Amino acid sequence: MPTRRAWSRTELLAAGWLYCRLPFGRFHHRNPDVIRFAETIGRTPSAVAMKLSNLASLDPVITGSGRSGLQGASAADRSIWQEMHADWPAFALAAKEAVEALGCEVDDSQDEPEAALATDYTGHEHLVTRAQRVGQRLFRDAVLTAYNARCCITGLAVPRLLVASHIVPWRKDPSQRLNPANGLCLSSLHDKAFDIGLITIRADWTIAISPAIDEAAGDFWQKAVAAYEGRKISLPDRFQPSPQFLAHHRANVFIR
Repeated sequence: MPTRRAWSRTELLAAGWLYCRLPFGRFHHRNPDVIRFAETIGRTPSAVAMKLSNLASLDPVITGSGRSGLQGASAADRSIWQEMHADWPAFALAAKEAVEALGCEVDDSQDEPEAALATDYTGHEHLVTRAQRVGQRLFRDAVLTAYNARCCITGLAVPRLLVASHIVPWRKDPSQRLNPANGLCLSSLHDKAFDIGLITIRADWTIAISPAIDEAAGDFWQKAVAAYEGRKISLPDRFQPSPQFLAHHRANVFIR
């Protein structure tokens, strides 16, 4: 019986990249992205789907919801998982380099426009480093796929109108800039309202609307924003928003 070829570190990093960019429900051998990835690295689609499921078995949000991946995660799988969560910027760059070294990629059709990826979130555009650009793209992909490309407040499902919104602002904590648990999938309108503190998320996942804007704001504000007071957000399949980060937003950003 032939010995199965062990996954190299480069292949595992690329699999981690693919894991972040595909919805949980698409970890199967019929997915065209899985098939292309498998063909490129010389493995079967089933082997790639199995590796993604092994990574899923390490995700506490997935297992905590009663779903599970396979139970055959190796020590190497666990090492990549820990590396991913220990330093997202470093992982993003290493994984992207692995993807390029192997010559494999998945569909970029839902990426943000290049201008958006080149913004430093302080209002000034500049030439970003490769690591920053790569990391921002992976952050967006991970957040949008975790929420199935739907605004967690309104359910809007138009990717070009969706933003991977930072809970702890980009400028406040560089170490958490690319952590998907520091992200929410929001429409452009609700992203702006969240960013300037007009809305926040309570500990019970319900939406709080700032009293700073009253009924004089008009019908659009009432229907598009204020009407969501007290409703629960839709939680993601993976990378659940950190309660600690949301508490920081309520205490330091939200306008009471």
